[in-house]
Amino acid sequence: MNPEHLEHARHSLAHILAAAALEFDPKAKLGVGPAIDNGFYYDILFSKPITQEDLPTLEARMKEIIKAKLPFTGREVNEEEAKKEFTNQPFKLELIDEFAKEGKTLTVYETGDLFKDLCRGGHAENTGEIALDAFELDRLAGAYWRGDEKRDQLTRIYGLAFENKEALVEYKNMREEAEKRDHRKLGKELDLFTFDNDVGPGLPLWLPKGTVLVEELEKLAKHMEDAAGYVRVRTPHIAKESMYLTSGHLPYYEESMFPPIEYEGGKYYLKAMNCPHHHKIYAARAHSYRDLPLRMAEYGTVYRHEKSGELFGLMRVRVLSMNDAHIYCTEEQFENEFAAVNEMYLKYFKLFGIEKYVMRFSTHDPARLGEKYVNEPELWKKTEDMVRDVLIKSKVPYVEVPNEAAFYGPKIDVQVWSAIGREFTLATNQVDFAVPKRFDLTYTDKDGTEKTPLVIHRAPLGTHERFIAFLIEHYAGAFPVWLAPVQIAVLPISEEVAEYARTQYDTLKKAGVRVELYDENDTLGKKIRRVKTEKVPYFLVIGEQEKEKGEVMVESRDNGKIGAQTIQAFIKDIKTDLYPEI
Repeated sequence: MNPEHLEHARHSLAHILAAAALEFDPKAKLGVGPAIDNGFYYDILFSKPITQEDLPTLEARMKEIIKAKLPFTGREVNEEEAKKEFTNQPFKLELIDEFAKEGKTLTVYETGDLFKDLCRGGHAENTGEIALDAFELDRLAGAYWRGDEKRDQLTRIYGLAFENKEALVEYKNMREEAEKRDHRKLGKELDLFTFDNDVGPGLPLWLPKGTVLVEELEKLAKHMEDAAGYVRVRTPHIAKESMYLTSGHLPYYEESMFPPIEYEGGKYYLKAMNCPHHHKIYAARAHSYRDLPLRMAEYGTVYRHEKSGELFGLMRVRVLSMNDAHIYCTEEQFENEFAAVNEMYLKYFKLFGIEKYVMRFSTHDPARLGEKYVNEPELWKKTEDMVRDVLIKSKVPYVEVPNEAAFYGPKIDVQVWSAIGREFTLATNQVDFAVPKRFDLTYTDKDGTEKTPLVIHRAPLGTHERFIAFLIEHYAGAFPVWLAPVQIAVLPISEEVAEYARTQYDTLKKAGVRVELYDENDTLGKKIRRVKTEKVPYFLVIGEQEKEKGEVMVESRDNGKIGAQTIQAFIKDIKTDLYPEI
């Protein structure tokens, strides 16, 4: 089944689900029901409670509808006709008003004589084309209407749907493994981070072991950027409204920013992005072509007003840290600089064992210039052509997606797949040709003329909250030695060897190793179980025999029992493991 046919089947199943739901509860009010990556869903406001136990009943009715081979037929309607057809469906009436104001064509799709829905189309020819054993209803969730927590909370019924039964089973097995690797579950088990109601939703607190992850990634990012010729800057966490008006983030991005703080007769905003601050740093002194490219980096923290219903562990948070950078360059330098950014991504992929990835190249919609995008048609064409050329020459896998660019220029979203095959959006790489003009950023060219630099905005590890969530799943919490919060555990068997064990612990600490001494009064078996639960890469068992010989018994999380060594020999053997291979 090709991707289009699969999407049509999934969309058709959403309609079939809604039909079955209306039979289950004729007073139900329908929201929307799209196809999604692994199936479909429908948001419904039921007049009576529905539980997980009701899903088999709905699924059985869906299969009866599929067997009936009912055709999907569409027709255009005007606003008045549409309102008559959906007079008892308030959510549909709201959509009709919205679509009519936007001048969109209204279409109704019918499933035989059984069901009709306001829909733009994309269906199977008839219900009989859908494989009975390739879908199933999955779970219930709450979903605010239009994603607004101030509106009605509907019940979202999720369904899984694939081209055949084998693909469905494969997906369910992968998801089962993903649940074991869930970053929220492992984050709690491994003492990495926590959330607290008094601090606020979407605002993680990093525990000591989680802080190791954050700081090791920051250290790695700084090392990579230093080697690539970046300079480092720091910027404040708030700024005046005037700067964001100049940059254009107000009003384009205002809904994602926290409300302003009224102070000294003006408005201040929590920083939602680093770009305008970096532009102000560039503008602080005059530049010539000899200064370019200028690669300006900051391990910065920004704040985003994510809706409560969209928050999800570390994946969607309201405070975000990133190894952000802006590269100010000439048009002639753009190709080399953009290619170098891609090369940096590839180095990270190799380091973290990311084997599958794709660059998602987002372009603008010419019809929405001045509305969604800055009105610079020539610069849009020029910069999109430049990005495309670099992607082709670099031979990196990419897909082109229309109408998803940033308001100020084309962008690349870096999609990666974890070790178990789940897709994540890792990072963003953007071209900004518009905002530098707004800030009057210039450089003096060779001929003495003033020109505006191009700006490449890149953050190869994206937000480190999201990236750490990805790494937790990718490694199932068993981080490589250089990244592991605790690299080595020392396990004395008895009180008689406690002092010797402490000496080995101190030697490891002096060697710069993150080491923990398990000196609690527990059996060796319990200590080993704790080591394995905490996924520590190495542990050293110390008993009377090891004490007498001046050795430690080494065991590895990944390679099993290694054997007896002196502590100096052990440190020498693992020295390369303590640093990332870059």
